[in-house]
Amino acid sequence: MSSGCCGPATPAEQSAQAVPAAQVIAAEQAARDEQVVLSPQLGHLPVVVIGAGPVGLAAAAHLAERGLAFLVLEAGSRVGASISQWGHVRTFSPWKYDIDPAARRLLNAHGWDAPDPDWLPTGAELVERYLDPLAAHPVIAPYLRLNAQVTGISRAGFDRVRSLGREHAPFLIRLETGGEIAARAVVDASGTWRTPNVLGASGLPARGEHAAGGFVDHALPDVLGADRDAYAGKHTLVVGAGHSAATTLLALAQLAEEVPGTRITWAIRAGSAARTYGGGAADALPARGALGTRLRALVESGRITLLTAFFTHEVSVDGESVTVISRDPSGVEQKVVADRIVAATGYRPDHAIASELRLDLDAILGSTRALAPLIDPNHHSCGTVPAHGAAELAHPEAGYYAVGVKSYGRAPTFLMATGYEQVRSVVAALAGDWAAARQVQLDLPETGVCSSNLAEAQEARVGLATGISGGLLATPLPLAGVSATTDGGGCCG
Repeated sequence: MSSGCCGPATPAEQSAQAVPAAQVIAAEQAARDEQVVLSPQLGHLPVVVIGAGPVGLAAAAHLAERGLAFLVLEAGSRVGASISQWGHVRTFSPWKYDIDPAARRLLNAHGWDAPDPDWLPTGAELVERYLDPLAAHPVIAPYLRLNAQVTGISRAGFDRVRSLGREHAPFLIRLETGGEIAARAVVDASGTWRTPNVLGASGLPARGEHAAGGFVDHALPDVLGADRDAYAGKHTLVVGAGHSAATTLLALAQLAEEVPGTRITWAIRAGSAARTYGGGAADALPARGALGTRLRALVESGRITLLTAFFTHEVSVDGESVTVISRDPSGVEQKVVADRIVAATGYRPDHAIASELRLDLDAILGSTRALAPLIDPNHHSCGTVPAHGAAELAHPEAGYYAVGVKSYGRAPTFLMATGYEQVRSVVAALAGDWAAARQVQLDLPETGVCSSNLAEAQEARVGLATGISGGLLATPLPLAGVSATTDGGGCCG
């Protein structure tokens, strides 16, 4: 007799219950893959790529190679608009890992002057040496629209509830200008730069946080350059434990050497900064290891004041200063009065534009359910994330893929090279080449993408390469002459 809903489980039921959830999700996804065949009725429409950063333009390169019609929509006034915001920052990974293979083939065929493969580029160099030439390539330039902010994606004539005939309806992309574009598929590479995490330790804005917005900068202000006057001779509170926090702290330390009265306080939720300090000389990314070593020295020397178990609860403005109050889960309070706050608290994806699509999001990370166990920062660094592609990125809404850092949700383990493999696989799937889509490969060192000799040689030439965090590229800033030291610390850039 069957055990029914409440009796003891049969051996067969026990066996079924023992199947790991990740395997169940993978099996569901594999079955779904075969159904991701776009309606022939939509074949005359373009694939719309949202975002003209490294991953979005890589998608365009693969689409061009496959002969698929496409259109790239970039919200900014130039390609790589978000990267330009941290143009002063230097990446942990050298050029050889920063260039998509299809993009390289297009550029080489067009007489491109390729950069030194072992050099660590700044964000500005990434845009000027790579993204600008790629965007200007004759197979991409005619299909790129700048200042094209997407405000919504749906199916023409179908809200999220309606099913019958849905797969034959084109995607409807609405722009901020009111214009609309029909598409056969959507590759969303819009990133997370515009949606930073809040200061509040509970995931909600701290009390008074919005009112104090004029005193708060998000990750990677140009402390030694364009933003110098805002920090020179001031007391700055840096909140966050990732590489973006470390980058800013090192820059502020150099500024303090140059400008008397410059003070630095660093606040983290953890009881220790050991995770930020990292492995030091043992780190497989020497630039990252040096970051931690120098930051530890600054803290131990007293040049940076470290506050641990700091849970931002309230922010208030008093004239030209701002007060930040921490309240830990047991009710213990700490207080800091500063002139400026840097919120290096990471980033999160915004799926609002796709709210009328059928998405299958992991409840914790906000990635697809199939991808979540592969990128979980509790088990993976960026170098140990396995290769993945269309199968893991597909949603119930056939033809819609979020790629790049947005695909990782809140996981800080993203790498540009990983994003390039994502779009190669996704474009193969859109072309109907599922054999190529499933053959995902990624050849990276387990804990990083830099060589030790490179990091040492480059530091001597341009200064220490440091990093950023919060689900972005984990990238670094050239800080020449810093005498001591430090995704989602995005760990690897």
